[in-house]
Amino acid sequence: MPALNIQQHISLRHLNTFGIDVNADEYVEIKSIDEAKVLCRTFNLADRNLLILGGGSNVLFTGDVKGMVIRNLIKGIQVTAENDQHVWVKAMSGEVWHEFVLWTIEHNLGGLENLSLIPGCVGAAPMQNIGAYGVEVKNAVHEVEAIRIRDGKLTTFSNADCKFGYRESIFKQESKGKYILVSVTFRLNKQHTFNTSYGAIRQVLEKQGITNPTVKDVSDAVIEIRSSKLPNPKELGNAGSFFKNPEIPNEQYTALKEKYPELVGYPAANNSTKVAAGWLIEQCGWKGKRVGNAGSHKDQALVLVNYGGATGKEIWQLAMDIQQSVKDKFGITIVPEVNVI
Repeated sequence: MPALNIQQHISLRHLNTFGIDVNADEYVEIKSIDEAKVLCRTFNLADRNLLILGGGSNVLFTGDVKGMVIRNLIKGIQVTAENDQHVWVKAMSGEVWHEFVLWTIEHNLGGLENLSLIPGCVGAAPMQNIGAYGVEVKNAVHEVEAIRIRDGKLTTFSNADCKFGYRESIFKQESKGKYILVSVTFRLNKQHTFNTSYGAIRQVLEKQGITNPTVKDVSDAVIEIRSSKLPNPKELGNAGSFFKNPEIPNEQYTALKEKYPELVGYPAANNSTKVAAGWLIEQCGWKGKRVGNAGSHKDQALVLVNYGGATGKEIWQLAMDIQQSVKDKFGITIVPEVNVI
């Protein structure tokens, strides 16, 4: 039986990208599926307050964690199947997301290149249904393996089972807190069809004189764009985009577009239009604004930052103030993408 080291009163400051200094009552690291099973079956986790932590890149701690924090460090990448068009690759949930994307690029496999440089671990990808530059990870997910917390049973979720939505999945809704995700199998492409129309990808490729891009070219372009706009969490505490891009009825978008011609929207489902939360926040005067030790980043208003010493409650108050100002000015409620604990 694997030995598990349950630690008491551990600081999580270096385990979240905001750099918020809070403590966990209990802390344990799991490095294999067997350890995850043993943990669930031995410690009656169903009766405990749990937080499963990967890269800590999409979480805001507003106070100490009263319960057990489980750090997922399960590693491994393997090809599980292949045909003329696709390769199925299983990545364990503790793998660093960007390092896994680079692995797919090195093997000339398409499907995840637009998701380059997103912070966090593989396990968070299907949970959040991460997305960027016109691509969502749901388009590449084949299946997800997870350990059921109440009995340690290994369970497989198909793509349909995951109930993906915009930055949503079953793991954030009815199955929240009920599973430890241990692996994700992706269906990746041998023949490449690129999505370069969203954001500045096409402009970057054109600037470089690239007319017939490779999967690496697209990935490099995304990395260049993200690096130019988003602060490095190792240098300035942040969790990337704090709010989701809101989807509003087409009629509301049309009315706002008449008043604000520079408003950019993208067609969404159910007769709605997705608009840029960053633009809305910027129009309300928050871009580059600092409140105490927290603020909205100078290059991307959608990113809230910890300049050093900010508490989670300070950042959350800033987020609520921004949300209210957008509601007052545009009649749109922007919803946090970050998990607030």
